[in-house]
Amino acid sequence: MRLLKEYTIRLLFTAGILFGVQVPNFIDQYTQKISAHYLEATENFSGFQATADKFHGGSVKELIERHENSNDPVFQSEAGPIKKLHSRIQAFSLELKALNTNLFGKIFHVAFKSDRSVFKETVSEYSATVPLNTDAIICGLLLGLVSALMFDIFFFMLKLVFGLRFRKRVDADTF
Repeated sequence: MRLLKEYTIRLLFTAGILFGVQVPNFIDQYTQKISAHYLEATENFSGFQATADKFHGGSVKELIERHENSNDPVFQSEAGPIKKLHSRIQAFSLELKALNTNLFGKIFHVAFKSDRSVFKETVSEYSATVPLNTDAIICGLLLGLVSALMFDIFFFMLKLVFGLRFRKRVDADTF
């Protein structure tokens, strides 16, 4: 039984390392997707920004208001898409700023505050690799240690619970 426990701990440690080295890689792929969406949105918005620069002193807000207040229904209908595209640029810009931090800040942000649609896109298109950089090694070792430690604690708790019950039953049978 002890040998099985030791092999299980080693297996969990190894699996934790392999999974852990993927974390920085996933974050890099997520960041690349955010950056690509930001560049695409900025490129698509460039014509509207040029119009805002030429006629409204660079104010996108004034450009949108002019579209909304126009008597031309075609011109009015453009206000929504312009506003949406501008909001996407701002959201991706904030996302890139949030990802400009240390490894653990990035992990926290991607895990709890990321753009859910880009997160799902990254998961569905994720390409696993085994990078050997400092961040990947740190994440791998930490996750390996945590997974092995959690199994060890779980095994200890089972032994404690079932060991006490067995002793109580044996003690009760002897009297």
